[in-house]
Amino acid sequence: MISRKCEQVNRKRCSECLALCTATTDCQQGTRQNACPSLFDTLVWCSLFLFMLPHLFSLCFHIKVPLCYSLQMKRDGTEFDKSVAWGVRFPFAFPVWFGPFLSILNLHHPDYIKTLLSSTEPKDDIAYRFIKPWIGDGLLVSSGQKWFNHRRLLTPGFHYKILKPYVKTMADCSRLMLDKWEGYSQTNEFFEVFGPVSLMSLDNIMRCAFSNNSNCQNEGETNTYIKAVYELSDLVNMRIRVFPYHSDLIFYLSPHGFRFRRACRVTHRHTEEVIRKRKEALMEEAKPEQTQAKRNLDFLDILLCARDEDDNALSDEVIRAEVDTFMFEGHDTTASSISFLMYSLASHPQHQEIYRERPQGDHPWIPYTTMCIKESLRLYPAVPGISRKLTKTMTFIDGRSMPEGSYIGAALYSHHRNSMIWENPKVFDPLRFLPENVSKRHPHAFLPFSAGPRNCIGQNFAMNEMKVVIAQTLRRYQLMADPARPPKVAARLVLCALNGIYIKIKPLQPGATTSLSMKMP
Repeated sequence: MISRKCEQVNRKRCSECLALCTATTDCQQGTRQNACPSLFDTLVWCSLFLFMLPHLFSLCFHIKVPLCYSLQMKRDGTEFDKSVAWGVRFPFAFPVWFGPFLSILNLHHPDYIKTLLSSTEPKDDIAYRFIKPWIGDGLLVSSGQKWFNHRRLLTPGFHYKILKPYVKTMADCSRLMLDKWEGYSQTNEFFEVFGPVSLMSLDNIMRCAFSNNSNCQNEGETNTYIKAVYELSDLVNMRIRVFPYHSDLIFYLSPHGFRFRRACRVTHRHTEEVIRKRKEALMEEAKPEQTQAKRNLDFLDILLCARDEDDNALSDEVIRAEVDTFMFEGHDTTASSISFLMYSLASHPQHQEIYRERPQGDHPWIPYTTMCIKESLRLYPAVPGISRKLTKTMTFIDGRSMPEGSYIGAALYSHHRNSMIWENPKVFDPLRFLPENVSKRHPHAFLPFSAGPRNCIGQNFAMNEMKVVIAQTLRRYQLMADPARPPKVAARLVLCALNGIYIKIKPLQPGATTSLSMKMP
């Protein structure tokens, strides 16, 4: 009986191993179809064997441990479904293996995540290392005293008094986008929204943070900076997934590495041009004979006028790193959030009507717009995961600990869909964010902007932009989702849809928006 039972267990585990081999082969074929050069075939096949080692170890020694593989998370729109399923099986945390030697422990319970985010542990040196040649050693990836000093210098740029004048600029940018949508409202056809929203968000960040009229909305997706950002996002995401590309030598000798360096040069030239023009403008404004129109203080002004602890101005390299960081974080993440917000409201038109009837909701201190935005961010967090590398042992609330050098992440997508925290987690329900409902949940249950000392410095800027854009959109159009094309959610540094986010718009009847206030919700 015992030998028969062992035989059944082994047969079951062998079938699991065979399924993993099939998933590995499918993923590798997909990588090959994406123009992975044949010169690297040998390295890739060797890496496949290495990917199998943890599973074979578990099989041989009959160890029942959760083994979750990056290769099982195929880029077909189901990867986050797999993450949520692992979260159900392992209610507090689960490891994801990238090859035989690298494992990231993904947390998705608020008590565990609170311990991680309350610390000042630096970002990991894997995914963030791959993005560093693009955005430099800016606030996103810096650590230690440098991060502390830069955070202190930049925080005044996101004060309420600085952000308040931007509302009009945000409204102008969103109005330009909505004017361009007028043609779609007459054709009764579905169209993809992430592209135009991304252009609008970049236009907004350029005007608000750098007082630069980029005209990118009129240029469309032919804008070289936009194309470079999209390419860099794809290449960094691909590098994370393809294990041999973790080697700088292999990656930079490959065609993908050549494309990465070329796109970095495009973004850096764009940033340097923005900085150069601002310096020239500041010199002109300093001339006593010049009469200049009063301009609002912006993010770039603060960088150019900032002084370090030795009273020295920031170097051009440091300024470029912070500008690249803010342009990446400030436009791509917000574009993702706004696009999924529009899809959420298009899929649930009853909430559009509630907003139009009661723009301030039942509670004047928490507008209905804000509740809809937060619920959309819960279901579709723009940054679906955060990771850190421990510099010292970390002990969690239940006494369990992880040693120095471990990689730990907060799996925000599965955390926001954790049924232990959220009732009916897949349902879009803005009323979850009524004050009386929020008070019943853990403070770390909802983390679209992270938390703790390394939380998102620009979260108020992002929330203001989302409020302005969605308010203007609902004033003009009825949003409708395409039932035939639900978004296949995936990660491309930020959350995106592999097949696009499609909606249809219908102009509202005259007088339908008379109850809406022009004031930002």
